[in-house]
Amino acid sequence: MLPSIEWKNSKVYMIDQTLLPFELKHLELDNFRDVATSIKVMNIRGAPAIGVAAAMGMALASIEYKELPKEKFLEKMEEAANIIKSTRPTASNLFWAVNRIWNIVSTYPDHPTIISDLVIEEAKLMAQEDINVNKNIGKHGASLLSNDDVVLTHCNAGSLATVQYGTALAPVRAAIEEGKQIKVIADETRPRLQGARLTAYELQYDKIPVKVISDTSSGLLMYLGLINKVIVGTDRVTSDAVFNKIGTYLVALAAKENNIPFYVAAPTSTLSLNENVRDVTIEQRDSREVSHVLGKLQIVPDGVDCLNYAFDITPFKLVTGIITEDGVFNPKELIKRYK
Repeated sequence: MLPSIEWKNSKVYMIDQTLLPFELKHLELDNFRDVATSIKVMNIRGAPAIGVAAAMGMALASIEYKELPKEKFLEKMEEAANIIKSTRPTASNLFWAVNRIWNIVSTYPDHPTIISDLVIEEAKLMAQEDINVNKNIGKHGASLLSNDDVVLTHCNAGSLATVQYGTALAPVRAAIEEGKQIKVIADETRPRLQGARLTAYELQYDKIPVKVISDTSSGLLMYLGLINKVIVGTDRVTSDAVFNKIGTYLVALAAKENNIPFYVAAPTSTLSLNENVRDVTIEQRDSREVSHVLGKLQIVPDGVDCLNYAFDITPFKLVTGIITEDGVFNPKELIKRYK
């Protein structure tokens, strides 16, 4: 499995996912501004990976400012936190990670050099925690899969969307490790094609059987009985809905119509149960992502506007179960346990 992001020698190394599947290239970043840019332009993406990237960005900021007087250090660290949090508005992990680091920065009375060391260790710990959480999601989710199941997934919620191992793909990996024969069908996931480019890439890399379909095909395949389960990831779970990549809602509707279980793999860092759908800003991205394929081939006539919502809303009534690192819960059980 490919790690999407690592901390080495006081620098952040991440796979440039905008180049996949054609080129595997690592970016070497030594300042928080470049990390923020990488999150914004989606060199790194996926809620858990974004969270760890944000924490590591804060660690880089602490290194940059650690020689400043304490008051100035706090001022600069707050500026860095705000820059990182402004990159993408929907994923809970981004804010969760920055706030976790900020709690260290703002509460420890020590000299900034000591605080910087603490922040670096916390960011590294968060990266390892992510791997552990994903493996637990895999263990719990594998119990939902039977031998010879065909699992549909939407967008990419595998090792590339996390530090390593994945969320929605974790149950698939764990089930295969248990000896089950599992196949994956990946929606292409327009407009940025994360399913076609990233899910297919990492599953092929790990020799897990995968086929890619157009986003408009999943309903038919469910109707024909060619899909047994649906597992998707999530960027935020509120008290009434799941926010995931645009197109997830339609997949959930088709699954409900065809009596196919629809599961959401959700690390507890994505839970925002004190909010409801009205509290969440859904990111709108550059319309060129829709009008052009991978930013290159234009497919829309000149002068025609495009809408490009990056995420959609899947109501709880369409969700069979939510898989966290603690177990599998229906939405009511999830609220009772975590709220």
